[in-house]
Amino acid sequence: MRIDVVTIFPEYLDPLNVSLVGKARARGLLDVHVHDLRGWAHDRHNTVDDTPYGGGPGMVMKTEPWGEALDEVLAGGYEAGACQPVLVVPTPSGRPFTQQLAVELSERPWLIFTPARYEGIDRRVMDEYATRLRVQEVSIGDYVLAGGEAPVLVVVEAVARLLPGVLGNVESHRDDSFAPGAMASLLEGPVYTKPPEWRGRTVPDVLLSGHHGRVARWRRDEALRRTVDHRPDLIARCDPAAFDRKDRELLAVLGWQPGPDGRYEKAPEGR
Repeated sequence: MRIDVVTIFPEYLDPLNVSLVGKARARGLLDVHVHDLRGWAHDRHNTVDDTPYGGGPGMVMKTEPWGEALDEVLAGGYEAGACQPVLVVPTPSGRPFTQQLAVELSERPWLIFTPARYEGIDRRVMDEYATRLRVQEVSIGDYVLAGGEAPVLVVVEAVARLLPGVLGNVESHRDDSFAPGAMASLLEGPVYTKPPEWRGRTVPDVLLSGHHGRVARWRRDEALRRTVDHRPDLIARCDPAAFDRKDRELLAVLGWQPGPDGRYEKAPEGR
């Protein structure tokens, strides 16, 4: 996979040289290029922003530097043999970034990121490139950051770990929280390692039993409990057919019941 990032803070992307992503780059599984947007600004101050039409606070990133940068990045990528680019635009107003979207992006051979600053990029830039390639506006959460570089790091790591050969164990991401089809989209339960006792706290006996069926059931139950505690919305929108008999019994104990449409809902207090 090829990844291009155009930013006014190239140093912010230094974490792409370390850990999982850095190893993937070193092994040739990721071809990452970080570009300084100010290289396409032509005044002595390397200006990339201006005041917004219509008034209001803040500044807006200009069309000219972005247009020239993206044209050159696209030309360079095509010349190097890349194809099917997707323009990924981090923005609070974008599509929520989920594991499913990470899977979709991991299946594309070329991602170009446009992390903005200030009040964002002049809308005409996105409209222009949407006529040439797929534009995916992405939000990593319902909050606002100073810029889009942190979301780029989040998205790249989530996507990179799904690429063939990046993780040492190809099964590692199959049961991730939110993985498509993973345990009815439940959160992942707690995990333990050696030693068996630490500061008076022991590992659950079932994990030491060697009984694979009981271990699997315990993990499923813990995933249900954690999801009920932290993300009850996932239970509420889950297809009820994804729950087996043991799941339903535990959900009843945890105060959940089937609603009129068959999906589970929190039982009213006192019942």
